[in-house]
Amino acid sequence: MNPKDDFNFNFNEGGLAGRTLLLAGGSGGLGAATAALLARDGASLVIGYHRNRERAEALRAHLVERYGTPVELLGGDIFDGDTRTRFITAAERLPAEVYGLVCLAGDPARTKFESACESDLEDSLRRNYLGPILLARDFAAVLRKRRVAGAVVFFSTMQAVDCFSSSVNYAGPKSALIHAARILAKDWGGPEGIRVNVVAPGVNRAGMALASIESGKYDRFVEQGIVPRFGRAEDVARVVRLLVEPDNYLTGQVITVDGGLTLRKDQSAGG
Repeated sequence: MNPKDDFNFNFNEGGLAGRTLLLAGGSGGLGAATAALLARDGASLVIGYHRNRERAEALRAHLVERYGTPVELLGGDIFDGDTRTRFITAAERLPAEVYGLVCLAGDPARTKFESACESDLEDSLRRNYLGPILLARDFAAVLRKRRVAGAVVFFSTMQAVDCFSSSVNYAGPKSALIHAARILAKDWGGPEGIRVNVVAPGVNRAGMALASIESGKYDRFVEQGIVPRFGRAEDVARVVRLLVEPDNYLTGQVITVDGGLTLRKDQSAGG
């Protein structure tokens, strides 16, 4: 054997070219960074937004101008069956093969559990659990019918990985999402299967956590050296890019992107 053969690695560059990915909630802070990274690597995108059409339009204009990638926009609530159908139909209109789903949709559910009414809990369940898994089910049905492999990435939270006070409304449904993702990874796996993984962001200067950062809620974790800095949207986007790589070997996994906060938060004097 030629010794040089030992160093002939295949890193499958450009693996997203010719593939379409759906980004539910893809116009927000974490979603925009993820969309930019996937577009840079050649993916066609369907970006879903809930209400802010203006921001979604601005993101599409940026992606098309900078990367020349095809981008479709779709508004609506993914808990609604018609919205989910339109989402997948939009992906099928693009010339690139439908391949991946990144579900960033969710709601911080900040109402305290002690004062929450039934509708508050039901709303959090719809936005943080039911909508994402129903969209994943509809998406997977298309890929499985065509017998093509694909990838699904759910977004949970560090609050679903470890116990944080006053997080029942949000962490409960997001914890259920993690367990559902593992079951789906088992059920949908195989040679032509769908890999299912979860990203659990921590305290980031983007997305739902930005308001908490700006309020000073998490300052002690940086001041006391529990984490070196607050997270950035790019930190999360790079993990998503890893998980949607077509040659990726991971499935049924949860990657917590929190700078080690869940591991070391009890070392904080503030608890």
